Amino acid sequence: MSEQEQDEPPGSPLPWSRTDPASVLGLARAVGDDLADGLAGSRVRSAARGARKLLGAEAVGLVDLSGRPTWAGRVPSGTRWPALVDQVLHTETDAGRPPLRAVPLHVHDELAGVLVVAGPTRRAALREVRELLVAALERARLEASAEHAAQAELRALRAEISPHFVYNALTVIASLVHSDPERSHELMLDFADYNRYSLARHGDYTTVAEEFHAIETYLALQRAVLGERLRVQVRVAPEVLAVAIPYLVLQPLVENAVRHGVEPRTGGGLVQVRGEAEGSDCVITVDDDGVGMPAAHAEAILAGRGPAGSVGLANVDRRLRNVYGSWYGLVVETAEQAGTRVVVRMPMFAPGVVP
Repeated sequence: MSEQEQDEPPGSPLPWSRTDPASVLGLARAVGDDLADGLAGSRVRSAARGARKLLGAEAVGLVDLSGRPTWAGRVPSGTRWPALVDQVLHTETDAGRPPLRAVPLHVHDELAGVLVVAGPTRRAALREVRELLVAALERARLEASAEHAAQAELRALRAEISPHFVYNALTVIASLVHSDPERSHELMLDFADYNRYSLARHGDYTTVAEEFHAIETYLALQRAVLGERLRVQVRVAPEVLAVAIPYLVLQPLVENAVRHGVEPRTGGGLVQVRGEAEGSDCVITVDDDGVGMPAAHAEAILAGRGPAGSVGLANVDRRLRNVYGSWYGLVVETAEQAGTRVVVRMPMFAPGVVP
């Protein structure tokens, strides 16, 4: 029997075996939460303290890939932990023997860091804590990937501003410079406002009032471009104006109604936007009497299988469900030559959703 195996007498209890299970579970959950930002995050020291308690060790070190350790407990003087960490970082295998061990933390077959333990520790306990840390780092990486994907989708949504619309808006503004300079000035301010809201860097959330302001700015520009072909009705109840919602949720729906509903229709059409409270929910409805589409086509767009340029609806639906849960999101009612109605339902208040 090897020296490393001799520190684990048969039947000897794990460090937490006499502890209240609920306390152990809470401690394990806290360690996982502390690693939400990985081994370089601000709460890694708290995670090291939790791991030390679970192991009953003299000291525990969590080391990121740069070799920088975060310790909990007192490291015995004279220990060779830097050499052990360096060995693990280069070989990705365990190093050292009791009472000082260094083990790699692999996330999806990639080295993510090193766990260093000082003092007598059960091998089974070390294995359990190692798996706990790896699971927490895996979750942190997945959540970071999801956040990056959401940001990429939002950037794609911002980039969806139609060059055709921009060209037409600027052409109309230029044509009015001499014949109606006051109107030209108003539209230029609207155009600047529209671009500022659509392209500028924002937080995750805004308010219904801000989104409706962006909608009205966009519709003012489109009415200047389309003239009598576009009729507009916007109504919003005062009680929902302060409701916090994800940024750039409503504006894409109105743009979709104009671009894909009214513009293709001979003679144009009507776009109606309404916001009101229904019990504890805020409900926003965007209606157009345009060309509509087959229901199967709308379903494909919401599932992200639509044609190029149709990312808006799928993006909005996905972000709403991520924020509020699967009960919420978009409902699309449409048929060919029968117009389209898009309904957005969200809670009037949701924890963590603050502009």
